[in-house]
Amino acid sequence: MRIVADANVLLSAVIGGKALRVLRHPGIEEILVTATVLDEIHEYAVVLARKKRLAVDTVLTALVTLPVTVIDHGTYLPSIKAAEHRIGRRDPDDVETLALALHSGLPVWSNDSDFDGVGVVWHTTAELLAVLDRG
Repeated sequence: MRIVADANVLLSAVIGGKALRVLRHPGIEEILVTATVLDEIHEYAVVLARKKRLAVDTVLTALVTLPVTVIDHGTYLPSIKAAEHRIGRRDPDDVETLALALHSGLPVWSNDSDFDGVGVVWHTTAELLAVLDRG
C-alpha cells in the first residue's frame, strides 16, 4: 500500500507509538509526505521527546531515518486550490497533505479528524493497522 502521511502519525512513530507498527508493516510500500510535514515533525520532535521523557538523540535519529518519500511542492501544486477549498478553513496546515493525496489518488494516514469528509480515503493509525493486518 502507498499512502500520504500527516505529521501527527509520524511524530507518534518517532516516539515509539503504534504508528511505528505501520512504518514497519510489510504491507506498506511507500509513505509520501510534503516538505511542510517534514518541517512540522522537525519542529515538534524535540519538544515531544522532552515531554515524554525520551532521549532526544534517539528521537532525532528516528526522525532522520523515517522511511518516507518527500514529494516536491510543484508536483501537487495543481491540487492546492481544491485542497484549500475542502480543508483550508478547518486546518490550513493540512492543505498540502490533502493536495498531495488528491493529486496522487492515495489515501491519507492521519489521526486528525479534519480529513473526514474531504473527498479522500482517510485512515487513523488503528484503522490502517486493521486494514494492513487483514492483508
